Amino acid sequence: MAPEEEMPMANDQRKLFVLDTNVILHDSNCIRNFEEHDVAIPITVLEELDKFKRGHEDIHFQARQFLRRLDELTGDLLSPEGAGLGDGRGAVRVIIHTDQDCRVTGAFLENTPDHRILSTAVWLQGQQQPRPVILVSKDTNLRMKAKAFGLPAQDYTSDKIESFDKLYMGKRVVDGVPTEVIDRFYHDGPEVPAADVPMVDAPVANENVVLRNGSKSVLAAYRPRDNCFVRVEKTTCYGITPRNAEQSFALSALLDDDIKLVTLAGTAGTGKTLLALAAALERRQHYRQILLARPVVPLSNRDIGFLPGDISDKLDPYMQPLYDNLAVIRHQFHENSPAAQRIQEMRDSEKLLVTPLAYIRGRSLQKIYFIVDEAQNLTPHEVKTIITRAGEGTKIVFTGDIRQIDQPYLDALSNGLSYLINRMVGQSIFAHITLEKGERSPLADLASELL
Repeated sequence: MAPEEEMPMANDQRKLFVLDTNVILHDSNCIRNFEEHDVAIPITVLEELDKFKRGHEDIHFQARQFLRRLDELTGDLLSPEGAGLGDGRGAVRVIIHTDQDCRVTGAFLENTPDHRILSTAVWLQGQQQPRPVILVSKDTNLRMKAKAFGLPAQDYTSDKIESFDKLYMGKRVVDGVPTEVIDRFYHDGPEVPAADVPMVDAPVANENVVLRNGSKSVLAAYRPRDNCFVRVEKTTCYGITPRNAEQSFALSALLDDDIKLVTLAGTAGTGKTLLALAAALERRQHYRQILLARPVVPLSNRDIGFLPGDISDKLDPYMQPLYDNLAVIRHQFHENSPAAQRIQEMRDSEKLLVTPLAYIRGRSLQKIYFIVDEAQNLTPHEVKTIITRAGEGTKIVFTGDIRQIDQPYLDALSNGLSYLINRMVGQSIFAHITLEKGERSPLADLASELL
């Protein structure tokens, strides 16, 4: 018997989502993520997008993509019905209503784009009753303003992870492991078949484990290609020695050429960038170039054009943390030692290159050891763009602190680093570890704990 056809949802049952500009700049495909519900775009949003059409950053790309997709739709965008999105989805319409709601003009002194978008959403709420009208914005302040007027408002969550507490840590501790199992890692070789370590239930590809029994313990990582656990040893890389289990796990993944994508998360001082750079220098002969990059996130949202000097002078302050990590490694050796001189030679020949992330767009990265610092300030789309640059033989490392985000429209659940970790868990060429213990100095640790 054929299943009964579903009745189409009545118009007053479908929600109407009003989009803020920042949602579109975050995801140009956003209008297709509201299922059967309808989408409204205030004319102010199109006016703002016009300012973002030209440029080479991700937000400019998103603006151009969205405008193209809107232009390709068939149907009258200005009609009450709007243009259908097909595939069981609702419709999208552009709202040209420009009269400010008197409540909005009475509450705010400035006639800003945000307030015009809010006014349009409030007006639609009155026009569409009893249909639910919801403002969607990544701007926390605008969402609070909307709620103050009795207008439901929410963040754009289609690329958010479910919960911060459920984010994959890359490590687990297993107590009560039989001592004979632990001894096998030391006496029978570094590899033990997974079947002989049944106390580690359903291991994830490249997951790290601490196997313990009282005073006995061993660090190991699961390698899916051989279905075995491999002992992780404390390895010194270019003068840098791991100081805890998590750092040992991190170096193991960073040195493994079969693992093409590594993410390191952790608070300041846990050694994320330093370990990645030390591993890259250790493996330098296997790669054509070492690239260190980080996004340029100006403080107080001031564009780098505000700073004096040429482009190098403007960008150097943002790249300084990477130079600092290079200096830490260089100072592990005598100034005239071959290891210290080799770092300078690599910089002079650009085999070791520190660059702003924006300069990577459009490049094809072949046989590159690519370290992306401060990845928590990237959107999911920016992370995808970076990874799709990877050519044959390239290894990419993302480092960042998902609790310290400088972008106003990203948070711990929606930033590109969290999204990447969440989506890549279980892939054979991916490894992740969260570094939990600060190793910068006792003073830094004390400040992190008490202040």
